[in-house]
Amino acid sequence: MGLKNRIFPDNIYFLTMTVVDWVDVFTRPTYRHIIVEGLRYCQQHKGLELYAWCLMSNHLHLIAGAKEGKSLSDILRDFKRFTSRAITESIQRDPESRRQWMLHRFGYNAWVDAKSQTFKFWQEGNEAKELRSPEFTMQKLHYLHQNPVRAELVTEAEHYLYSSASNYAEQGGLLDVLFLG
Repeated sequence: MGLKNRIFPDNIYFLTMTVVDWVDVFTRPTYRHIIVEGLRYCQQHKGLELYAWCLMSNHLHLIAGAKEGKSLSDILRDFKRFTSRAITESIQRDPESRRQWMLHRFGYNAWVDAKSQTFKFWQEGNEAKELRSPEFTMQKLHYLHQNPVRAELVTEAEHYLYSSASNYAEQGGLLDVLFLG
């Protein structure tokens, strides 16, 4: 991890985790559910403090931190390891019309990366941006929640199921969040 993406304790970050080659994996509910369950597990057992999130077809945005005494870097590493393994196993096991193509992409990316084993699902890094001011924080929160609107998946951010926009609209959501601002 380079200095520009270094994660320090006790800070809140805007994070982006992207699938290798921008493969549109999260068009299937099965794979989206793995991400949601992985985030929930990290909240309940690893110390993830989740303030906002949005899962798009090939990337995941989070605004997150870690509870005192926990490391956000370690939480993200474990989350990515678990979801990578669970999703590639699901692709291999369950009906998937794009199975051969996706596994080839993930296998090729593992082959060119000495650190990877059989498949590489996530790109390196988390594009961590420290949220240092209220203005920057609200800008990133708005950007994150408007992603599905810009992609023309919904007309109102709070109607997108795989996001915390509905939490902020006081309509509940798939995951509990801590509120910003």
